[in-house]
Amino acid sequence: MKVSGSWQKYGIRPEFIERVKLKMKNPAMKERIKGLLEGITKADLQDRVKVRRWVKTFSKVLNEPMSDVQEEQLVSFVIAQKIDPNNPLHLIKLWTMFR
Repeated sequence: MKVSGSWQKYGIRPEFIERVKLKMKNPAMKERIKGLLEGITKADLQDRVKVRRWVKTFSKVLNEPMSDVQEEQLVSFVIAQKIDPNNPLHLIKLWTMFR
């Protein structure tokens, strides 16, 4: 897994990341997002249709409207990370990236 500030290579704007980070500091928001991700698998995170659905859902939950281009950038980024939610190292890297 190659998580880092590499989100910029996908055209994801730093202002967007900062807004999302700020919103995720709200405990209620964080718990809501965590609940939506409960039970996901590595295969789910490689499925473009499922990832797109989550991106759209999170966009609504976080009140962050997105264009089709922004949505595609996020979907491509998530898939490229090859995240395994059962791998503690992957979760630590994700946590530090969005902290």
